[in-house]
Amino acid sequence: MAQRDYYEILGLGRSASADEIRKAYRKLARQHHPDLNPNDKAAHQRFQEINEANEVLSDPEKRKKYDQYGKDWQHAEEFEKARQSGQQRSTYSAGSTGGAGFEDEDFSSFFSSMFGGRTGGARNAFRGQDYQAELTLTLREAFTSHQQVLTVNGKNIRITIPAGVENGQVIKLRGHGAPGTNGGPAGDLYITFHIGNEPRLKRAGNDLYADASIDLYTAVLGGETTIESLSGKLKVKVPAGTQPGSKLRLKGKGFPVYKKENETGDLFVVFNVEIPARLTDQQKELFRQLAALK
Repeated sequence: MAQRDYYEILGLGRSASADEIRKAYRKLARQHHPDLNPNDKAAHQRFQEINEANEVLSDPEKRKKYDQYGKDWQHAEEFEKARQSGQQRSTYSAGSTGGAGFEDEDFSSFFSSMFGGRTGGARNAFRGQDYQAELTLTLREAFTSHQQVLTVNGKNIRITIPAGVENGQVIKLRGHGAPGTNGGPAGDLYITFHIGNEPRLKRAGNDLYADASIDLYTAVLGGETTIESLSGKLKVKVPAGTQPGSKLRLKGKGFPVYKKENETGDLFVVFNVEIPARLTDQQKELFRQLAALK
């Protein structure tokens, strides 16, 4: 995936607040979600970039490193150790005359040499190749955090999948790619998730939509019905005069927000009113009386 500025991806400035980052992510994620753009590869790519940018900028520690080191933020610790080591060597060799320490070197050049170029004279250290993998989950599996074993290049990797992962989302596991050569670091593993809907339950971002069939009498007079949600069966009150296709919102009963503890979307119950196909003569007569009253 091409390296782009994460703030640019979300359309934000570097002084953006956490709330602004969250709002920008939700807006763009809905706009470019694979479920809404099934045949648009560009939208799929954009959705991956949006998720990657949000994963970094919504985490205060990751954002701090990114603001300081840019695209090389993941190697911040290695850079700091090497920089400190370079300062010590400079002190030993320069003595009282001073001299340029490692801190004067462009750290991007340092990363280039450390992870893809020459180190230690004639010895070359190269970063390992990245791996790409795909994982298919049911809607119920994506609803809760759980562990799975993924086989990549003949190696079993046990991973923890956070609740709320989205269809088309890409998660990076650092260091689980191909091993490096001559002491170079291992590559990374990129996992693309594929998550489908259920027959009567569909997901849109962090919200869920559940179909509920009710008879004509309940729609007219009101009452209760039971729906199957991902957290179990729920009793739902049906308002009198419910129209076909109308929605009832159950706040906080939707999908968990990815890596946001105690944040959950909403559940929208979509009512389907079943019109009786066969009526007795008495029922027909009662409907005629109702029609006459109208």
